[in-house]
Amino acid sequence: MPQLYSRKCCGIALAAAALTVSFGTPALASSHREAPLLTGMPKVDATDLYLFRSYEPGREGYVTVIANYIPFQDPFGGPNFYQFDPNALYEIHFDTNGDAKEDLTFQFRFTNTSKGTALQVGDKQVKIPLINAGAINGVNPGTLNVREIYAITAVRGDRRTGTRANVTNASGGGTDFDKPVDNIGDKSFGGTDGYENYADQHIYNVSIPGCNGSGRVFVGQRKESFYIAVGKIFDLFNLNPLGPEVNGNPNNLEGKNVSTIAMEIPIACLANQSDPVIGAWTTASVRQARLVNPAPGAGINNATKDGGAWTQVSRLAMPLVNEVVIGLDDKDRFNASKPADDAQFANYVTNPTLPALVETLLPSAKAPTNFPRTDLVTVFLKGLPGVNQPQNVVASEMMRLNTSIAPTSQASQNPLGLAAGDKAGFPNGRRPADDVTDLSLRVAMGALCVLTGDNDALKVGCKPSDAPAGGLALTDGVRKTAQDYWNRFPYLTTPIPGNQAGESSTSGSSNGQ
Repeated sequence: MPQLYSRKCCGIALAAAALTVSFGTPALASSHREAPLLTGMPKVDATDLYLFRSYEPGREGYVTVIANYIPFQDPFGGPNFYQFDPNALYEIHFDTNGDAKEDLTFQFRFTNTSKGTALQVGDKQVKIPLINAGAINGVNPGTLNVREIYAITAVRGDRRTGTRANVTNASGGGTDFDKPVDNIGDKSFGGTDGYENYADQHIYNVSIPGCNGSGRVFVGQRKESFYIAVGKIFDLFNLNPLGPEVNGNPNNLEGKNVSTIAMEIPIACLANQSDPVIGAWTTASVRQARLVNPAPGAGINNATKDGGAWTQVSRLAMPLVNEVVIGLDDKDRFNASKPADDAQFANYVTNPTLPALVETLLPSAKAPTNFPRTDLVTVFLKGLPGVNQPQNVVASEMMRLNTSIAPTSQASQNPLGLAAGDKAGFPNGRRPADDVTDLSLRVAMGALCVLTGDNDALKVGCKPSDAPAGGLALTDGVRKTAQDYWNRFPYLTTPIPGNQAGESSTSGSSNGQ
């Protein structure tokens, strides 16, 4: 029987392997279209959150956080492509003391402005139907028909009532940042390397209020970073779960793009001096009321009238929580909730349905029998003691990172993260290449109960006999490595150009230097 991990030693190695369970029961896909309400609101649908010590050479003193939005983007999405919603509020929250409440929030607001580019057609000036009127280079060129800009506000304390200040451009102090238009195609950007040369001009050094030193920010389209055999998994696990871990199935997201909000922040701005563990999650909110008003001359920003208080409609930290853990009737409620209120969803962790479903579909994989699942509560809602659990933790769902653990270089990263001895990997934060699907599926089936041993060395309240399938190396058959991503900020690679849609392309698949 294939084993999940070697049990040849204990202590740090065992704790590292155990950390793979901090993801709890989620598994099998990223958070794409995970809740009923968001299926009709893709612009505010968060798909993935990454949180890790920067491993770009020379940037080890920083934390990178990446929040992806707008799932399943076909590269040929013209003429409007995939703009962020100017009527929405996108946020990245950090808990720096373990109390399940935000201590620092970065808020992103977008403004889209049409330039009304027109051509002389006969005796009339007629506005063009395209987003560009020619080749694009530089920031906000005249050939770009729509300018998309954003502003960033840093809020300390409560995200609605705390102290607010603008994040500014470290060069000149401006508060507006240009977002690059999506990768329309090679001709629009002057060749195969043209888009990344253009997009790189939108990486900004920024000054963060209350922080010493500058950070970096990039907002724009990237190649979809998540990898999974999602089609087979949602077809009642129509795959070989004990088959090859690499190239056993196609990555169904390989031909898609995604919209990214990426920040690199000095560790000293995030980590409490007495506790190096931080937590993070991302949310998106819209106004309570929306009146559709596509009146003549309304323009691209005024087709709707929005009013009322901000209403949170999307929430994401660990992948797949809402998709395969939270019950269908509570998915929208989870998206509207805060970590401090997660006790209301406790039954979905203590008595998870996913392992029972896996056993029904794969009878050889027997679900764990320890209820309540204290093993999942410990690592999923608190983090592992001595590794990524805050000193005064309040049980809540968020991604947690121990900022005192040094980053692993790109060449040395293991997609199985801590399970393979790579202490800087998932679930101590999450890097782009970490195989959260395989790890999470194994954890859901009781890997921690096997690892803790009969004497419960990890103090998680279960034993190997509680998890008959806890040692199986379950897999979806899809895996990437860190070399499939860049070794520099923003780490996610060049989006697939629209002109290559449906073609075999390696655009953006190589690492950046």
